[in-house]
Amino acid sequence: MKQSGTVVILGKIYTSALYAVEGLFDRRQAALKIKVLIADDNSFIREGMKIILTSFEEFEVVGSVEDGVEAVTFCKQNEVDVALLDVRMPNMNGVEATRVLTAETTVKPLILTTFDDDEFVLEAIQAGARGYLLKNNDPNRIRDAIKSVYNNHHVLQDVVLDKIKMNLNTGKNTTDTVSTTAPPKVTAAIPTESKIDQSLFTERELDVMKQIAKGLSNKEIAKKLFISEGTVANYITSILNKTALEHRTQIAIYYLTGETHMSD
Repeated sequence: MKQSGTVVILGKIYTSALYAVEGLFDRRQAALKIKVLIADDNSFIREGMKIILTSFEEFEVVGSVEDGVEAVTFCKQNEVDVALLDVRMPNMNGVEATRVLTAETTVKPLILTTFDDDEFVLEAIQAGARGYLLKNNDPNRIRDAIKSVYNNHHVLQDVVLDKIKMNLNTGKNTTDTVSTTAPPKVTAAIPTESKIDQSLFTERELDVMKQIAKGLSNKEIAKKLFISEGTVANYITSILNKTALEHRTQIAIYYLTGETHMSD
């Protein structure tokens, strides 16, 4: 009887220890998950995105909100790694929320939207967005984008890059206004802060790169810097040679993000 009792006691001790180890493992696994916030004014989109993300073991959806103000508040009060932000939201749009999150938190904003309007793309990147992705991507693409952003990479898919390229080639400046369905919070030109190693370039090359990042054409840059269009073209050629980039769109992205290669 004593032997039997001893076995039972040991069994209980073993079981308790096993549960303790399993609990510790579960907590460690939870700590390793990428904590994601979903911000979208469409409840159907929010719930759908939550279902998609929770199907991947590497993510933990820590919250979902319906506007930029709620997104900023949540991120300041909770541990969030990546915030998925729609562009057009009431009270505070995704671009402005990105700007606040970048300035006041360590959260990495990723624009995930149905809008590929070129008026939003560069401004979102200038505001600090780590990526700009369309919602019609398959779940695996969205998963990879979130993981890339979490690992300090920038993500722009081809269709978005094409929008930027078209915009820059036409010389349209996207930094003056942002159209939203809510009262716009961003109406002034955005300071274009560079994240590159400026020691690699001359002062004039940096001036040209800054204007390219603002969306100015060669003619507009020449007028602004009081130089000829040919001189602007020469500076661009020099910049491309130094960076191994291929066109002005890549110069703009490089100037804003510091990366010569973008995940797609």
